[in-house]
Amino acid sequence: MGKRSIFGFVLFLTVLILTLGSPLAANDVKSPKADLLRNRSSASENADTALYKEIQAYGEKSKIDPVDAKVDRVWKAIPGYNGRMVDIEKSYKNMVQEGKFDENKIFYKEIQPKIHLEDLEPEPVYRGNPEKPMVALLINVAWGNEYIPTMLEVLEKHKLTSTFFFDGSWVKNNPELAKSIKNAGHEIGNHAYSHPDLSGYSTAQTTEELEKTNDVIQETLGVKPKWFAPPSGSFNANTVQVARQLGMQTILWTVDTVDWRKPETWEMVNRVVGKVENGSMILMHPTQPTAEGLDKIITDVKAKGYELGTVSKLMSEERIN
Repeated sequence: MGKRSIFGFVLFLTVLILTLGSPLAANDVKSPKADLLRNRSSASENADTALYKEIQAYGEKSKIDPVDAKVDRVWKAIPGYNGRMVDIEKSYKNMVQEGKFDENKIFYKEIQPKIHLEDLEPEPVYRGNPEKPMVALLINVAWGNEYIPTMLEVLEKHKLTSTFFFDGSWVKNNPELAKSIKNAGHEIGNHAYSHPDLSGYSTAQTTEELEKTNDVIQETLGVKPKWFAPPSGSFNANTVQVARQLGMQTILWTVDTVDWRKPETWEMVNRVVGKVENGSMILMHPTQPTAEGLDKIITDVKAKGYELGTVSKLMSEERIN
């Protein structure tokens, strides 16, 4: 075969291979099976797009904006509360296999407020955020040792932790009882050292009372309080300022058991539970009415749909599901 013939044959093969291998040639081949696969692929893509859009639309209507912390004219410092929005990507991945919208498979993520409790000027705190369906028990301890074991048993029964505010001199005189409360998982706060009327105290006097209490709590229990409850709810501007300088927020209450007056247990329980609402803080002491009525208070507050916990959990911006 001559050179021209060989060249012509190679050229012919090259053209043939390029023609058969081109996308145009492949597309020109009609196959019912290929058409079916392409149609299925297109339908699946459209369905997925519709699902994604449905999740987006649900997210737009179900979004809850966060609430900034603020200073209220009546309630003073009020903590913020996280908002909520749909995590579209996670929700989509959770539904895409079945290819249909299911509200039970929605994932949410929380949105933090721009202003937090610690951003506010020093003010007392009387309640949690009114959007948060939660209640905290404040248990001030300077006396009443005989009722503490019963109260601890009730709290343990309900698997509930609360915030105990300790008088510093009480901790010094009752270290083992103080340890038993802390070891049960309860939060510990500062209740000054000698149960003084701080409304008439100077900055220096207040500082001494609070520092002395923090010192004995840290030495005895190994914790540093972040919350301070003024004895008898008595305070002045110096009190709140000193507490803040020592790294503590000043905590008051929303609902008072007034248990130190020894009310009838049933009357106290009904009055307290009737006043509870979102963000309430219930003040109590180790007294006979409280020891007798604590179980009923907890049960009835839960029955109203509220979660119970520590001051820290109530003050946090985390949402209650």
